[in-house]
Amino acid sequence: MRKFDVIVVGAGAAGMMCAIEAGKRGRSVLLIDHAKRMGEKIRISGGGKCNFTNLDVTYNKFLSQNPRFAASCLSRYTQWDFIDWVASSGIAYHEKTLGQLFCDGSSKEILAMIDGALMDVGVQVEMNTSLESVSKADDYTLKLSSGVVHCDSLVVATGGKSIPKIGATGIGYQLAEQFGLSIVETRPGLVPLTFAHQELAPIKAMAGTSVQARVTHDKTSFEEGLLFTHRGLSGPSILQISSYWHEGDAISVNLARELNVLDAFKLQRQSKGKQAIHNALAKLIPAAVAQFAVASAGVSGNLADQSDQALERLARAVHAWEIKPVGSEGYRTAEVTIGGVNTDELDARTMQAKNVDGLYFIGEVVDVTGWLGGYNFQWAWSSGWAAGQVA
Repeated sequence: MRKFDVIVVGAGAAGMMCAIEAGKRGRSVLLIDHAKRMGEKIRISGGGKCNFTNLDVTYNKFLSQNPRFAASCLSRYTQWDFIDWVASSGIAYHEKTLGQLFCDGSSKEILAMIDGALMDVGVQVEMNTSLESVSKADDYTLKLSSGVVHCDSLVVATGGKSIPKIGATGIGYQLAEQFGLSIVETRPGLVPLTFAHQELAPIKAMAGTSVQARVTHDKTSFEEGLLFTHRGLSGPSILQISSYWHEGDAISVNLARELNVLDAFKLQRQSKGKQAIHNALAKLIPAAVAQFAVASAGVSGNLADQSDQALERLARAVHAWEIKPVGSEGYRTAEVTIGGVNTDELDARTMQAKNVDGLYFIGEVVDVTGWLGGYNFQWAWSSGWAAGQVA
């Protein structure tokens, strides 16, 4: 009979972290995954440079039905702890923007660091191994594609549904429900937004154009880049707001957040009044976006011809574009999954199920989702570390 102290299902960031920490305590650990390689999200993240954490990690940058749940793990294994590990491993890194940390070289350096730690503590890794069933009596019995194994502690680190092409499945939610835990409804997060045909036509005309925008949904706003695409809107500001957006809601977009179009044109109306209004606007924002705003505001002619009311309409078209997405590009391109295992049923310090001894849920499978910019990796490191101290 093959028996381990701990079996971790899912060889992503959280699962690998947990396996390392449990191994440091002298526990016998088996780490399994149905994929061919460990840490695929690590490998592809940040354009291959891995945005491995953020300098400004606080619990209020995470979405959850209980936003404070994440605070315990995040405060006990912090971004500084992971940064110290990266630095002590000789991996050069830099801050790109808004506290986001990336490898100077490749994400493969982070994977090599983690792989080395797994070997150092004797974790047994089995890839290309599917989990077929789990049962619990005195211990946990797992039927794998490679045979039957047993463990005292079972850690579920299977991630969410996002990016199925690298192996994402909903098996973690199935395991939670099997053992009586509830699931907060899941949906794609950090994902481009799509639009109905009538809104999409002018957006497609701007495809490939980017602006520095402020995108708002209800009381939440993000000020980052926005990209027009043939399918709708993308870019960091849109990915961020998508986690807060729900079907049927509108969003407001400021297409020139660092400018005040109304004040600029009132000043220029006398001295530069012979300019065509779309040409004047194109000196402030990309030409394609200027054409769109002028058409939306219903203005034409020279700058000198414009009344205050016309300029105010144009300013609203630039600074307060209201649009209602019809959907998103879905899990196919979503970076994360919103929702997951209900945090009310987990111990915030250990990540153990409150009513099932020896059963742990960590990482993206849990109803904790961070902003874009390294926050979700930090949640993986922190929650994996916490479970690894006790599993």
